[in-house]
Amino acid sequence: MSLRDLPGARERRVRTGGIELCVAELGDEGQPTVVLVHGYPDSKEVWTEVAKQLADQWHVVLYDVRGHGRSTAPKPLRGGFTLEKLTDDFLAVADAVSPDRPVHLVGHDWGSVQAWEFATVKRTEGRIASFTSMSGPSLDHFGHWIKQRMARPTPRRVGQLLGQGAKSWYVYMLHTPVLPELAWRGPLGKRWPRMLERLEKVPAGDYPTSSLPDDAAHGAWLYRDNVRARLSRPRTDAYAHVPVQLITPTGDIFLSEKLYDQLELWAPQLVRRTLDGKHWVPRTRPDQLASWISEFVAANEAAEEDGRPLQDTSPTGAYADRFGGRLVLVTGAAGGIGRATAFAFAEAGARVVAVDRDAEGAARTAEMARLIGAPAAWGEEVDVSDEEAMEKLAEKVAAEYGIVDVLVNNAGIGLSGSFLDTTSEDWKNVLDVNLWGVIHGCRIFGRQMAERAQGGHIVNTASAAAYQPSRALPAYSTSKAAVLMLSECLRAELADRSIGVSAICPGIVNTNITATTHFAGADAAEEKRLRKRTSRLYGLRNYPPERVADAILKAVVRNQAVVPVTPEARGARILARFSPGALRGIARLKPPL
Repeated sequence: MSLRDLPGARERRVRTGGIELCVAELGDEGQPTVVLVHGYPDSKEVWTEVAKQLADQWHVVLYDVRGHGRSTAPKPLRGGFTLEKLTDDFLAVADAVSPDRPVHLVGHDWGSVQAWEFATVKRTEGRIASFTSMSGPSLDHFGHWIKQRMARPTPRRVGQLLGQGAKSWYVYMLHTPVLPELAWRGPLGKRWPRMLERLEKVPAGDYPTSSLPDDAAHGAWLYRDNVRARLSRPRTDAYAHVPVQLITPTGDIFLSEKLYDQLELWAPQLVRRTLDGKHWVPRTRPDQLASWISEFVAANEAAEEDGRPLQDTSPTGAYADRFGGRLVLVTGAAGGIGRATAFAFAEAGARVVAVDRDAEGAARTAEMARLIGAPAAWGEEVDVSDEEAMEKLAEKVAAEYGIVDVLVNNAGIGLSGSFLDTTSEDWKNVLDVNLWGVIHGCRIFGRQMAERAQGGHIVNTASAAAYQPSRALPAYSTSKAAVLMLSECLRAELADRSIGVSAICPGIVNTNITATTHFAGADAAEEKRLRKRTSRLYGLRNYPPERVADAILKAVVRNQAVVPVTPEARGARILARFSPGALRGIARLKPPL
């Protein structure tokens, strides 16, 4: 779907500096204005999905940068794309669409590069209310970043320079006379859409537009007119005079995250966000971008209305820039590892759905999550072994809260006892929860993630018992070994959909699972004694579930495959790989219960 096909879309022409800019508008003109500026070699169509969602709340404006899309190109091209002239264009658009109120600015790629200019020069003061930047640094800040590293070339700084230099290979190519134009108007222009689909997972559709070859050829002058001049002589007064939200895609192949080190010095009112995705996140992650942009605009509007400076309400916990605003669903969240995990994500600013068959426990976890820092949290009563109930939960979550970004399949039950004492009913109970509960979660919520096509992550709680045989845990170990292998298989299948899968293997952790573990072959009195003794042993070990929760967040950030958590879990993992015979010998020992 193109912009012109969206309900209520309208276009106007804005004249500036001898050219005409094609400007599109969506939403209610009485609402605050959000201006979206595209990058290279795009046109305004790159913003279609983001604009469609923002238009429900804001007056959304997009324009084709000079020489792109349906805007005219300057004559001659050389010298026609300087940051000064691009600033003229922005002011002309802002004056046309929002003459009486400052606009909220959003830029991607070269749209962000030029928007940094808009947000830091004096002549735009009072015309910009906020700025959201993604995948495009200020050339002035970049220039100072280079000079600092060249002035004090430590090994780390040299590595950063070389790393970014390798990522910027295309910049050197675009400075080559004539060849970029020939390539874009020839084979590269024809193959570019397919390259984006294959390398960036950009969905097929009306983007890029048919004007791409000319857009890319004209846009080469963005680099030629600005890059060398600004990097060699960066401005010393390039301070942002507006609040800035920085969204950094973690998989950007063109820009290093290190470019934004110490950005707070240039942007005193800075909010940082980190997003799973590659360079073209306006096409691959429009839902999350629209949510963060809308949240930032609303916060700035509220601050302006109250006559106070914008308060930084972004979460401050570990990985806050990674999970702020994300939707995380945790099963088995009424206690133990599940509750600690829900709290850890809440502290990082995520929205949390706490799921458990203990309705009151799930509600308490959700309530505490909100107090800890979750912008929103909900408790849901569900038995994960019930496929129909899980289907209904997924439908409700998608309809009321959105598609889950991170799924933590944590619900589980314990079962101890020899194989010959374990009944078929015992096997069914443990497999229904420990294995089928994970299967239901992965299949139902994983399919929603895949259909959304914007990435995500699935965490499955396995156990060190998955790779450490034990005469006392045949059923439990089997269920967890199946979870581990399921996670490995699913990781391979979902990798090309940008969905990570991690298996967490905690080991001995001080949770209440021991108080509910069933001991096969034991009568009620003996089972009570065994539970009490096992709980005491786990208590003496006293490894807190909060450390497992930290490992889960780290696994998502790093996209780790298998994560043994406790020292004994890591040791058993090493033995399983390099000395399995030793583990088999240990498995023959009778537990001291």
